[in-house]
Amino acid sequence: MNRSLIQDEIKVRAVGGWKLKILLLCWEYPPNVVGGLSRHVHGLGVHLANQGHEVHILTAGNGNLPSEEIVDDVRIHRVTPINDLDDDFLSWVGGLNLAMAFKAEMLSDEINFDLIHAHDWLIGAAAIHLKNSLGIPLLTTIHATEHGRSNGTLNQWQKFIHEKECQLIEHSDHIIVCSEYMKETLLSVFAAANEPIAVIPNGIDEPIVKFRAGDLFPELNGKKFIFSVGRMVKEKGFETIIEAAEISRETNQDYFFLIGGKGPMLDSYQKMITEKDLQDYISFAGYLSDEQKNALLADCELAVFPSLYEPFGIVALEAMVHGKATIVSNTGGLKGIIKHEYSGLLMEPGDARSMLEQIAFLSHHPRMSAEIGNNGRDVVKSLYGWKRIACETARVMEDVVLKSRINEEMEPENQMIRRYGK
Repeated sequence: MNRSLIQDEIKVRAVGGWKLKILLLCWEYPPNVVGGLSRHVHGLGVHLANQGHEVHILTAGNGNLPSEEIVDDVRIHRVTPINDLDDDFLSWVGGLNLAMAFKAEMLSDEINFDLIHAHDWLIGAAAIHLKNSLGIPLLTTIHATEHGRSNGTLNQWQKFIHEKECQLIEHSDHIIVCSEYMKETLLSVFAAANEPIAVIPNGIDEPIVKFRAGDLFPELNGKKFIFSVGRMVKEKGFETIIEAAEISRETNQDYFFLIGGKGPMLDSYQKMITEKDLQDYISFAGYLSDEQKNALLADCELAVFPSLYEPFGIVALEAMVHGKATIVSNTGGLKGIIKHEYSGLLMEPGDARSMLEQIAFLSHHPRMSAEIGNNGRDVVKSLYGWKRIACETARVMEDVVLKSRINEEMEPENQMIRRYGK
């Protein structure tokens, strides 16, 4: 590409006319939902497509979904991992990356992609390979780190994932993280001071509430409840809510906690409730559809998210956009979302009594609780709408592509300078 063409592209971009062809890699994508990653990629992909960009999602299939389809103007390509039936997760991941790389190279015969956008380490090998084989830049969003989830990298599994994260960061032309906390993590844990890093928060859409909580959960009719939701893993801090429920029983406080979500620790949490005889104070609802979750968020008294580790905290935004007073741990990305006693309340991570103090404050000050809920909703709508987040991401993408093309154009001159001097 010559310089005049690059200058033309700069002019097109300046008037908002530059439309990119984006190859977006993510191991999960709706309706195949494992965690919050798929929802983030869905929101971003749809809104980038709404802006006129050509968005191709390359993801894992589950055997029941079509291999190719267009949904909300997003082109979805699903692949079957080569080791699809392998019980070893790392073998499955390796097979997924091989299948993704093969599929992307087939697509590139017909589509001239402008860049690759990778999401987390699971698809890192394919992303790095495609950057080199297709000769296009690689933008990576790091949503979380193994060091943060596990509070270090102690065993071989954790060290392996950490190494893969390091490789992906090193080979990326630009990094996006969802919070200043995550940026600090990359700078300290990954020594990424020389990597260009943009902070762009997760986005959220306006909720659609079709049902009341009592319609879907008759046992909640006429009952006040405190709601939480998340993946059933240790870092989400749900044991803190169980401890709070125990203290509530001992102190005769009339609180009932309802927790939604699935994950590896769900059975042990439910067993813990039975063993402690806390059924009248806390319940784990298991997997919730979006309709169920929105109904519960709309009708709960307040929401609480006691995470021990949280790079961002999209669930907090989901509660706040409903106008609910929301309590979050004073850690990670959560503390960057909430301004204490203005848009929510902060509790000490892992401290059940601190949680109960915040709950009591809201219970005893209903007018202030409503005001905090309204403030939180206003903050979410003004700062975290997907349209705005997609625009910020598109600007980063344009910068990455333009820089890559300028470097490509300048490379022959740079080679001459290195060979013969100025």
